[in-house]
Amino acid sequence: MKKYHIFNRLLVISLILTGMGCADLFKEKSISNATSDSYYSTEKGFEELVKSCYPLYRNITNKTLEIVVNGTDIFTGGGFRNPTGVGDPLNTYDNRLNSSMGGTLNDLWDWLYMEISRTNTVISRADNVTFANPDLKEVRVSEAKFLRALSYFFLVQKWGDIPLRTSETVTADKAVVREPQAAVYEQIIRDLTEAEARLPVTATDEGRITKGAAQFLLGKVYLTRGWNYNNALGGSNADFQTALSWLDRVIEAYPLADDYSSLFPRKTKNPLSQYSGSQNVKSPEVIFAVQYSNNVLTNVNDNVILDNASGAGEPGNWYHSRFQGNGDDLPGSPGRTSDYNRYQSVCDVAPSLFRLYDPELDKRYDANFLEVYYAIQDAPNTPYSLDDPSLTVSYSRGDTVLYFPPWNKPATQEQKGIDEGGPHKYTVINIDQFGGARTSRLNGKMMGIWKFWEPNIVYGDGHGTCDFALFRSAEAYLLAAEAIVKGATGGRLGGADVYYNKVLDRAVGAGVDPQCAKYPADIASMETVSYRATSANITIDMILDESARELMGEYNRWFDLKRTNKLIERTMVMNPWTKTINQIKEFHLVRPIPQHEIDRSSVPVKQNPGY
Repeated sequence: MKKYHIFNRLLVISLILTGMGCADLFKEKSISNATSDSYYSTEKGFEELVKSCYPLYRNITNKTLEIVVNGTDIFTGGGFRNPTGVGDPLNTYDNRLNSSMGGTLNDLWDWLYMEISRTNTVISRADNVTFANPDLKEVRVSEAKFLRALSYFFLVQKWGDIPLRTSETVTADKAVVREPQAAVYEQIIRDLTEAEARLPVTATDEGRITKGAAQFLLGKVYLTRGWNYNNALGGSNADFQTALSWLDRVIEAYPLADDYSSLFPRKTKNPLSQYSGSQNVKSPEVIFAVQYSNNVLTNVNDNVILDNASGAGEPGNWYHSRFQGNGDDLPGSPGRTSDYNRYQSVCDVAPSLFRLYDPELDKRYDANFLEVYYAIQDAPNTPYSLDDPSLTVSYSRGDTVLYFPPWNKPATQEQKGIDEGGPHKYTVINIDQFGGARTSRLNGKMMGIWKFWEPNIVYGDGHGTCDFALFRSAEAYLLAAEAIVKGATGGRLGGADVYYNKVLDRAVGAGVDPQCAKYPADIASMETVSYRATSANITIDMILDESARELMGEYNRWFDLKRTNKLIERTMVMNPWTKTINQIKEFHLVRPIPQHEIDRSSVPVKQNPGY
């Protein structure tokens, strides 16, 4: 598609210069007589049009992560232990979270509607295209219908009543008319049902939409509609039964991977012996993934320009740089280095999340978090204490410089670093010190998030090459368990506890009884409770805890909490900023309509209540 954009720009420049008397300077020779109308009416052009609907999901999932995970029970903003700080509005839910906030909130709205515009173009033009294989054309249209449905699903959950358009925009139209949520859900289900009937079980190309992706999304959409937020979605208890039937099909077709860590980039925790093999992480558990590549020419985000942001930026997957755990200022660090890459701390883990795991029995704890940091190079006579400049320590390459004990076995004073009266020259930080004031060079730092880290890539926000799994069957198991708790019956595997424990068994082993903190938000409490499910103890909160452990940092948490009506209850207890500021209200279960959308509408647009 880019070559036609470039050609059109060059044509405009040429015409301008011609009008200025420069006709002899530029003698234009047309290299193509193709227009978008004529090109997209061919099979080849239509195929390219469908392909153009996929890249924008890199922007959507990469660059708006904070408004999906932050402001929840398990992710918060930086500086939450700073009593003089103000926090960021996504976590504080104060009056700065409003229609003029801009940033990623606006970007998500704009990118999703850009995606809908592209898919509408595909669907609207399909009748005028002749394929050698008509069935293949139906598959391509179904891919567009799926992506349109997914975009509307994100929009309606975030903003409630929204503009609903299902045909190509061919003329300027500034009327923004919000349709009821129930109508949006009807359209989503119509698109997905039609798509599921025509999509193949196996895609012709890696990353394309399949029947399983449509089945998964149908399950999640029906489950969400069944909860019937604010009695506005048109849902009923029958939706839980329908959700379970779709999710059972997904579970049957997509087996769980044997090893949780195999779903994410391969690496070793000591960068001095880093994994250097292939990063082509593919798994039968993954139902739909946003695609990336190690080809620098194709591993880019969609180049779109918005009111508040550029879609260009650094290429590739950004997930490795969104979380906490900066290694740049460690003793023995050469500074900005790809050994630990760049950690922007856009999404900081609330301390309660660590306490939802059994650090010894749950293999996901080690796969998700970075408990030890090492010196990358020799660091002689390194200042250790902020209070005593004479206290220095020398490190050799490979020495431990920072250690985070498990939450349930905090280091005693005798097990700390020398700055706190212990014997170790490395800093030891317990969970109650995360994000706090520094007494040594490193005290107050937070344990790094290791789940999405990629070795051997260029330092920066982007440059990751691993695909990002948007749907995988582990989530389908937990969604099925939720549907059963809400009243669905006849699950192929049995009761809700069976579905739940299938995910848990991979992490801890069959029959093993892991223990998490009974009161995750109370970091002083060491009281524990089992998180193995039984038919008697399984609840929505228990499923949400397991979802936090399994899907930590993936693109779902805010949606899960809103769907289950647990956003306020859990976030007020477990998110330090939300709890401290105490501003979250019922109206925050939808976001404010972006002000720029209201301003450019030719008809009055009613803002969501409370904003």
